[in-house]
Amino acid sequence: MRKPPNIGIVGLGYVGLPLALQFAKSNCRVLGFDIDARKVANLNAGRSYILHIPAKQIAAVVKQGKFSATTDFRRVSDCSAIIICVPTPLKKKRAPDLSYILNTAREIAPHLRPGTLVVLESTTYPGTTDTELRTVLEKHSSLRAGKDFYLAFSPERVDPGNPQSDIAKVPKIVGGFTPECRKRAVQLYNRAIKYIVPVASCRVAEAVKLTENIFRSVNIAMVNELKVVFEAMGIDVWDVIAAAKTKPFGFMPFYPGPGLGGHCIPVDPFYLSWKARQYEQKTRFIELAGKINTSMPGHVVRRVAKALASKHKKLKGSRILLLGIAYKANVDDDRESPAYAIWNLLEGAGAKVAFHDPHIPVIRPSREHAHFAGCRSVALTSLTISNADVVLIVTPHDAVNYSLVAKHARLVVDSRNVLAGLLHGKSNYFKA
Repeated sequence: MRKPPNIGIVGLGYVGLPLALQFAKSNCRVLGFDIDARKVANLNAGRSYILHIPAKQIAAVVKQGKFSATTDFRRVSDCSAIIICVPTPLKKKRAPDLSYILNTAREIAPHLRPGTLVVLESTTYPGTTDTELRTVLEKHSSLRAGKDFYLAFSPERVDPGNPQSDIAKVPKIVGGFTPECRKRAVQLYNRAIKYIVPVASCRVAEAVKLTENIFRSVNIAMVNELKVVFEAMGIDVWDVIAAAKTKPFGFMPFYPGPGLGGHCIPVDPFYLSWKARQYEQKTRFIELAGKINTSMPGHVVRRVAKALASKHKKLKGSRILLLGIAYKANVDDDRESPAYAIWNLLEGAGAKVAFHDPHIPVIRPSREHAHFAGCRSVALTSLTISNADVVLIVTPHDAVNYSLVAKHARLVVDSRNVLAGLLHGKSNYFKA
């Protein structure tokens, strides 16, 4: 009986760790690579550092000998396939930052063996895999892609916090540098994923991921703009969407909010915008959607000011309690969260801000919001709620006691329609 392959996965975050566990559960031997020694130690001890990934899942595959983690990139030579799942953020002025991908390539390249498959899953612009990544791998390995090693791109499609999202059942896009590269990548993913979608090239696969996220960004921008327009007309956009989605064809519901967050939607569309300029092309939908979505924190703060004005108060000196710091419900991921932009605007106007998030007890250090690091979530009690001049709902976590909020809040500004059922029509309830 043939032994299952050693699969190396670089980057053990919100993308890499679930993928590693899926391969391990599919009877593959998986070696996880990360530069964070604390993550590696936690994983090897069967502990989780991501809210929606239970420790028992990790402990089970560690105990079975199907998964382990390391900081030693020399062990790349033990692997027949390497999957790269590292961040692709933006630099200032919305330029792509490929440093994590290219630094990973420099780390793994000297240890690649002939015949190894290298797959990139990190979202990026078309051409990254077969140009920038390939060039670095070839330079530092003395091997040639498509001849000595195989190269492919397969975009991640994780949906953190969604219990209905099963990584094994989400169709997997796969594009290869050559037809043989694609064939090898398809064979790899067939071991763990039920439905594989081969496409013509790495560039097509890269473009698929960007198209998916641009679709969401543009449609969310549309409903965010409609929210503001309908609000001026005295129309509730949530009522409109609820009725519109009863149409069985030609309509897909998207929902407004306080702004975009996470590692995908606020970032990925601008990878294409940047690349398009090299071809003298404009991406007007992307730019307009970005402008609308990034304006939403300002709109929310204006709604807070209006709510306070109804009680003859001003933002300056008012106590604001933010409910939710994570970028989406039921996760502990605060990357690009609009809560921080709202917080900055509120403090800039002289308000005093505290927050409650059941999944983020302490704000972790980050490059973007270093001044918030160490701030602690306050307990959600009747006293905490009643002491706030405004309770502002930013993230609709299921673990929040909204009945308590409705009972004790002086004013509620709801950017997620969470308390519409309990407070609709009340003088202390404002939507944003």
